[in-house]
Amino acid sequence: MAITMLMASDDDGRRLDRLLRKALPGLPLSALHRLLRKKYILVDGTPAEASSRVKAGSVITIPSEAAPFSHFSSVSPVSPLVHHQPSLPILWEGSGMLALNKPSGLVVHGPAKRNLERMVRRYLAEKLAPSLSFRPGPIHRLDTPTSGIILFSTSLEGARYFSTLLRERQVKKQYLALVEGNLEAPQRWDDRLIRDRNKTIVTQDQDAQSAETAVFPLAVTTGYSLILAAIHTGRTHQIRSQAAFHGHPLAGDLKYGGSFQPGGLLLHAYTLKFPVTEDTKKVGLPEILKAPPPDAFHSRISTIFGQSLTQILETRTALNFF
Repeated sequence: MAITMLMASDDDGRRLDRLLRKALPGLPLSALHRLLRKKYILVDGTPAEASSRVKAGSVITIPSEAAPFSHFSSVSPVSPLVHHQPSLPILWEGSGMLALNKPSGLVVHGPAKRNLERMVRRYLAEKLAPSLSFRPGPIHRLDTPTSGIILFSTSLEGARYFSTLLRERQVKKQYLALVEGNLEAPQRWDDRLIRDRNKTIVTQDQDAQSAETAVFPLAVTTGYSLILAAIHTGRTHQIRSQAAFHGHPLAGDLKYGGSFQPGGLLLHAYTLKFPVTEDTKKVGLPEILKAPPPDAFHSRISTIFGQSLTQILETRTALNFF
């Protein structure tokens, strides 16, 4: 059976061979070039060169007789993944971006059968024009036990734009976390962190990249503090590791020295604040995105502090954490 692929706007102007490598990751490079040399790959019905530039709306066809020369073990990304849309915790959806409220315990990406990236692609499968150059994906990461706001790009332009905002530190991030010990006054943590890939933890190293976090206590009781952490950098395990280094590990974070807690650690990506520019206005992006914490977060905070999380946050609204 012939393979047919429709080019979308994100594919416009890109080299044919690079598009095909994305579309057919299971096909060896030598086999791909053999198909091109033998004129098996057609663009709008005409044999094309490896360096040919495709246009949006063009159709790439690989006839069925090309099968002996290939290993078409993977499905082209232009094929619909599913014919239904799973329920997603969407906070905001606009041009080029999707903001979600990730549940704790859900993997963002990877080999796990159930991960957020797969769910997003299924949701978008029938909403976006098929593209070989671009696949929706997370713009940043959240650890599996962390809940809260995570951004997914839904176009190549959106991916580039929002990645630039994050890289230039124009997006301000705030997290809610339950830590051990009594943290009575605001603190500023500035550490140099390095990731130990063998142990999958983060340690301190004077030659590593700097990580900056401003910490504000919201509620304190015997043995525990609820904090708001505003991060100015985006390092792996930044809040978890820095909290431990400064004597206040997240309660339940066994990886970083926290004591055991039923339900594990509490860390929630609470708000994102974006710059107000013509570009953000154009896509309708709100100045602040806020993700309601999960029920389990509310329940444990209420049990520990004797008042609801909502009450605690309302009493602190006068503080300008940004």
